[in-house]
Amino acid sequence: MINQDDLLPEGLEDRLPSKAKAVSRAMRDVLDVMDAHGYDRVSPPLVEFEKALAGRMDGVSPRRMFRFVDPVSLRTLALRSDITPQIGRIAATGLSHAARPLRLCYGGEVALIRADQLDPARQRLQLGAELVGSDTVAAAAEMVSLAIEALEQAGATGISVDFTLPDLVDILAPQAMPLQADHVAQVRRELDTKDAGGLADIPGGEAYLPLIYATGPFDEAIERLCAVDAGGALSSRIAGLKQIAERVSGTARITLDPTERHGFEYQSWFGFTIYAEGVRGALGRGGTYSIRGSNEAATGFSLYIDALIDALESDGQRDILFLPLDHDRDVAARLRAIGWRTVAALSDSDDARALGCTHRLDGNEPVKI
Repeated sequence: MINQDDLLPEGLEDRLPSKAKAVSRAMRDVLDVMDAHGYDRVSPPLVEFEKALAGRMDGVSPRRMFRFVDPVSLRTLALRSDITPQIGRIAATGLSHAARPLRLCYGGEVALIRADQLDPARQRLQLGAELVGSDTVAAAAEMVSLAIEALEQAGATGISVDFTLPDLVDILAPQAMPLQADHVAQVRRELDTKDAGGLADIPGGEAYLPLIYATGPFDEAIERLCAVDAGGALSSRIAGLKQIAERVSGTARITLDPTERHGFEYQSWFGFTIYAEGVRGALGRGGTYSIRGSNEAATGFSLYIDALIDALESDGQRDILFLPLDHDRDVAARLRAIGWRTVAALSDSDDARALGCTHRLDGNEPVKI
């Protein structure tokens, strides 16, 4: 019977040896790709002042964070729920004088008070890259391409990317498709749910109906978006989407849903969600945004690879060499140097098979058990 004191809180779990090893390997693969493209790794702390974490990005809510009072400063601290705001702080403070564009990457754990309905985990490994000082089309294309390459290196296959325009309603509402201020939120809500009837019932909302249907495979959807009569308000964004799609064409399947806003709390003109074959839910999101305080433009993405690890098949058990009590330590060291993994006996009763060993050291040579 399991002791109730040993149970973990809902949404938290141990990573046992096989998964911990797979996560470590995938994390290394992702960060190696980022490093190869000139992204320097930074490692911010798990805990910061609540005000700093919530104040660097639009849409970052303290209500999602575990908060407590620091007994030293007597100020409210928070356990990070997203590393991106911390990268913004680092860029605006310790690296404020570094040359731009500034390329940074990171990897670490985050925690949430409440899990997303589609993902029950409240502790997740977040990996990502941020290009600070630019939110151009070229920067966005680099981010999408880098995210795809990083996930491929970690073992993802059948990657697809869904583009969106997070500030679409904000751009259209003032003039191109005018809305009264109190109707803007209603139009956003109906676009989120793809409710054509509800949209048509809102004064001015009928003009937004074509946006609901500008979704699907990129080439078809972008043509439908081009047909939307917005008086040129979307021309630069459409041109940008086409350039980004051209950059990543052939490396991933590309789709477009210009009204998608879920998960894009602080992105501005461009956002993307990335998926992989056989993996439930999104593996990550990214896009362009502004760092609060410094008001510096940036582009980046975050990946959550636990779901990918669960989907990947095991690469098979590595051979493990059992070392008897009287083994030659120099021989064991030589074998480890050429790739063997060893487990040394601590007593005569140690059972090589029970310990998962596949070989036993007999003199100077490994012998299969």
